[in-house]
Amino acid sequence: MKTLALNILDIVQNSLRAGAKTIRISVQESEITDRYSIEIEDDGKGIPAEILKKVTDPFITTRTKRRMGMGLALLKHHAELTGGYLEVESKEGTGTIVRASFCNSHFDRQPLGDIGGIMKILIGANPSLEFIYNHSTDKGSYSFSTAETKNYLEITQITDYELLEDIRSMINENLAEIKASGLELKAGA
Repeated sequence: MKTLALNILDIVQNSLRAGAKTIRISVQESEITDRYSIEIEDDGKGIPAEILKKVTDPFITTRTKRRMGMGLALLKHHAELTGGYLEVESKEGTGTIVRASFCNSHFDRQPLGDIGGIMKILIGANPSLEFIYNHSTDKGSYSFSTAETKNYLEITQITDYELLEDIRSMINENLAEIKASGLELKAGA
């Protein structure tokens, strides 16, 4: 995967398969501490203890159709390339937390990419779920919540294409305002 946003999408797909109703994505980046971290937390069914021990092995998966699970293994690989790490915390019945930490300035740290576009895809494909996105940098922070958006607009689901596009733009513009160093969007993205 070329961007961290695509890694996030892949991990969130695991949360969706686990029946999560609320998914929280947090990104923290700091030039001061030279750390870049991602945390994805869900309230899904959790990972059984025997699988949790081997969860970053690409040949271990709970799926029956595709016998390989590359998402966590790739995220771990990319984090370790920068001197970082990946940890997965899970308890059956309560959900899972995936944490990845990177050296922010390391040349092998992937750019964040179009996280607004990824959120647009996730929200549009799962309009009844709760997504929370938090992003902080040395210069500020930004938060987005589908529940707050639905409440403000007095709607029950976010399905309108124009609204989803506005959300994508709003997220990316707010990240640019807090000067998110990993935000590298192409014109027209």
